Amino acid sequence: MLNIKKYAAIDIGSNAVRLLISNIIEMNGEPVQFKKSSLVRVPIRLGEDVFVNGIISKENKARMLDTMSAFKLLMKSHKVLKYKACATSAMREAENGKELVDLIYKETGVNIDIIDGQEEATIIAATDLKDFIKLDKTYLYVDVGGGSTEFSVIHQGEKVDSKSFKIGTVRLLKDIVKNEAWKELEEWINLKTKNYSNLEVIGSGGNINKIFKLSGKAQSKPLTYFYLTSYYKMLQSYSYEERIYKLDLNQDRADVIIPACRIYLSAMKWSGAKSIYVPKIGLSDGIIKSIYHNKVSSQLKID
Repeated sequence: MLNIKKYAAIDIGSNAVRLLISNIIEMNGEPVQFKKSSLVRVPIRLGEDVFVNGIISKENKARMLDTMSAFKLLMKSHKVLKYKACATSAMREAENGKELVDLIYKETGVNIDIIDGQEEATIIAATDLKDFIKLDKTYLYVDVGGGSTEFSVIHQGEKVDSKSFKIGTVRLLKDIVKNEAWKELEEWINLKTKNYSNLEVIGSGGNINKIFKLSGKAQSKPLTYFYLTSYYKMLQSYSYEERIYKLDLNQDRADVIIPACRIYLSAMKWSGAKSIYVPKIGLSDGIIKSIYHNKVSSQLKID
């Protein structure tokens, strides 16, 4: 017997806010399937407020309210049964983050959980990484966000270590990442990967997904360190305007893609990885699967 239901994930990041709606397809005697039904991305960029001024601006508070109202209606239209909304780095650090969460719940009924970096890494690890990794290899999983980057070491199919660092694309754009933070990251990667040979990197995030798509590579093939270095240098040779007009990048992607490349390349260099795999997974996918497997709390549909 076939059973199809819809779950939703809301990912409130430092660069953008996303709503992912997925079909959960169950068939007797068969593995459950997760199929994306709809994905909406709104580039509010909360991090520009928070990482510089410490609070979310009045304008972005209003945009968040409008966005959550729209997401509520979309979930209702799709007949979503369960959802979970997670806010990450920017909302964690905003002085008025909790105040905005309460306001959104009061005005829209959408309940938002502000999660820490460790929980974020755990949810991301709940994605179907097993479909992309080989049990005889070791990987450094790197999820680059606007405010932070989550790192996980995966050995023989199991996560053996993970940590969140306050090094993200929006922070780097604002030049507020200190050299000490980079040194701490380098030392952590060196320490956690030194005992593994032939390590490879798995990258997730909108920027590496965009780079991979433009490369024309087959999904099962990785990008090499040489390719990513060349692409990074090419991006730097263009102005912001040229990256939008000539490279066909969205305006909210054309600036953050350069610091994102820097983070991925640094992770590859310090871990000794020669290639990076780019499966299309991230926090939203992890939320959906965590809801299904009852690994996180979730909310019932909004009437």
